[in-house]
Amino acid sequence: MATTVSNIPKSKKKKHIKHVPQKVKLFRASEPLLSVLMWGINSTSNELSHVNIPVMLLPDDFKAYSKMKVDNHMYNKENLPSHFKVKEYCPLVFRNLRERFNVTDLEYQNSFVSSAPTYDDSSGKSGSKFMRTYDGKFFVKTITREEVELMFNVLPEYHKSIVESHGDTLLPQYLGMYRLTVDGTETYMVVLRSIFSSTMPVHTKYDLKGSTIDRQASEKEKDKELPTYKDNDFLSENKKIHIGTEAKDRVMAKLKRDVEFLAELKLMDYSLLVGIHDRERFEAEQKANHSEENGEEDDSGSGGALTPPDSPGPLTRQQHLSSGEYEFDTGQEVYAFPCEEGAPRNEVYFMGLIDILTHWGAKKKAAQAAKTVKHGAGAEISTVKPEQYAKRFLDFIEKVLV
Repeated sequence: MATTVSNIPKSKKKKHIKHVPQKVKLFRASEPLLSVLMWGINSTSNELSHVNIPVMLLPDDFKAYSKMKVDNHMYNKENLPSHFKVKEYCPLVFRNLRERFNVTDLEYQNSFVSSAPTYDDSSGKSGSKFMRTYDGKFFVKTITREEVELMFNVLPEYHKSIVESHGDTLLPQYLGMYRLTVDGTETYMVVLRSIFSSTMPVHTKYDLKGSTIDRQASEKEKDKELPTYKDNDFLSENKKIHIGTEAKDRVMAKLKRDVEFLAELKLMDYSLLVGIHDRERFEAEQKANHSEENGEEDDSGSGGALTPPDSPGPLTRQQHLSSGEYEFDTGQEVYAFPCEEGAPRNEVYFMGLIDILTHWGAKKKAAQAAKTVKHGAGAEISTVKPEQYAKRFLDFIEKVLV
């Protein structure tokens, strides 16, 4: 006798389950490399979140790496390539450095995955490119394979220096190092904290080495929206950095410690990057923009936030206070120094060391010989021995800080 459907117990009836596609995070960017960078930092950060933080780093941690390979990637193919690889170098070391620099895992991850980084118009040594996160907190620099090897060599001593100084340094704050392989092409990158503020636009920028030979901005550079001026430009304008005696002593103490560290590792050719935020100019621009947008004068009594042009985040009115009243968020504005009371202009200075990964080797020795022949033995060329470079650099910076 046939059994009808009605005689089948309810518990044994076949359930029809509606298929719900997996919700996948999209990483939209202007090019595959940026999408892979976003995916890579999101994935490696998630992997690290399941790893216990070691009490002490071991020598093997400075040689370690993690690798992720994706093949036939289809769920997001309009944004990500189908085949790519992500390699993170020394993940526990850089996580420890981020912690010492007061950068949380969530902050680091969100800065990259919330919106795609954008390219900066700057270009570095060896044709390196720069990308800035949407919130302006971090930037990414492409580096060469040789620089990756040099980073491996200096990383243990760099980490030791950061630990001993409790993160109170003007050295670049290295937060991660990666290799991305897209379409068979390998790209090496380091992530650093941005020297410039994420909320206060920089109006003038200088790259200072303490050398005067060939140290001026080119005409092509001057045509940029924010040119990088150099030593001779700084001197020809009779510029000074007005931070006062107490702040100068603090800066010079940091610089001396940092530069001695670089000289010990035979590193040279670094610069002090200086960005100047002009408060008076900024407030004038804000009033003009507000008037154009609203057809009326700004109501200084309102408590709203202001967003400057070219700034990724809001600027609150707290940052319109006078030099004496202004208080920095030391967790974020670690490179910022307000001008002293009575300075010629109401400015905020952002200062930090950049381009420290140049070793005094055969190439630099050959360059020194060539430049000495061209400019003479007494010329202030930039390519000199690390100890000489360090002394000249410190002497120059001490003179421009007042």
